[in-house]
Amino acid sequence: MGRPWSVGVLTGWVLAGALLLTACGDPSSGPETASTPSSPGTASTMRQRPAATPGASAGAGAEEAAAERPTVLYLGDSLAMENQKVLGGLLREEERARYTSAPYSGTTLCDYLEGSGEKSLVPPKDKAAALVRRLRPDFVVLQFWGNAWGYTPCMDGITYDKERDRYFARYGADAGRLTDQIAHAASGARIVWVLQGPDPVTPDRVRRVNALYERQARASGDLLADAGKAVSGASARYTWTQYLPCTAYERAHGPYCTQPGSGRTALHRDDDYLHFCLAPTTSTPRPCPVRSPGILRISRVISEAIGAAVASASASASD
Repeated sequence: MGRPWSVGVLTGWVLAGALLLTACGDPSSGPETASTPSSPGTASTMRQRPAATPGASAGAGAEEAAAERPTVLYLGDSLAMENQKVLGGLLREEERARYTSAPYSGTTLCDYLEGSGEKSLVPPKDKAAALVRRLRPDFVVLQFWGNAWGYTPCMDGITYDKERDRYFARYGADAGRLTDQIAHAASGARIVWVLQGPDPVTPDRVRRVNALYERQARASGDLLADAGKAVSGASARYTWTQYLPCTAYERAHGPYCTQPGSGRTALHRDDDYLHFCLAPTTSTPRPCPVRSPGILRISRVISEAIGAAVASASASASD
């Protein structure tokens, strides 16, 4: 990927689908053992059911405790699969959060909807509403790149390349349905919509998907975390790039600045323009096992969005 992206749209979609399917898998166990940003974990994520972090409270006094120690549920596709341990480590360290992750690679919003039945890649026990009812989270983080190829059964064969208007209409409707199901499952749970980074094949698709997230957040009073901005050029939000200048943190923590001589760091591998893990994808689903600047950048933005919301709630409660 060191040279400009030059494949055709169809070839790009096939490659992207293959990469996602290679990284596909079942959800992670939850909560994960805390891991620091500089040492992501390597535990298997095969067929283990998410569970609430020990010590989560309910009933009288729970709201007051949550303001100081939020409960966070992280759902999403292969990007969430690779991010989950780093995000969990940040949230535990910076917000003392109770954290559960349940990503399924290759999924989109409709997979987490209750009522999608056998057409979904996510089983009933791990639907968003089912997990929200069980865990009673303060925040539900949703990170979806926007599956657009047709191998997600719940999309009913609607693909971006063939039916763009139907794709966006369906995607927006699913965002509304998922918001409603989460709201009905537990009052007070706030969704954090994660805005996505650039797509080198069809940049306008991601731009419009992000606009759907922004519109839904405004309509429901939920939150946004523009993680995609952290993996985009300073003046080119929707232009894909493999490398960016190292941040001060990355320069101070050697492995995160992959090319210190030129002062830049790699966001993607040469053979994978979509994912941010700098280790090769495997047929076994897993969190990213190596230090990866893009993953840390994305996870920091999500953690900071939750931290700002917790701080705001605490300030309002003290007034």
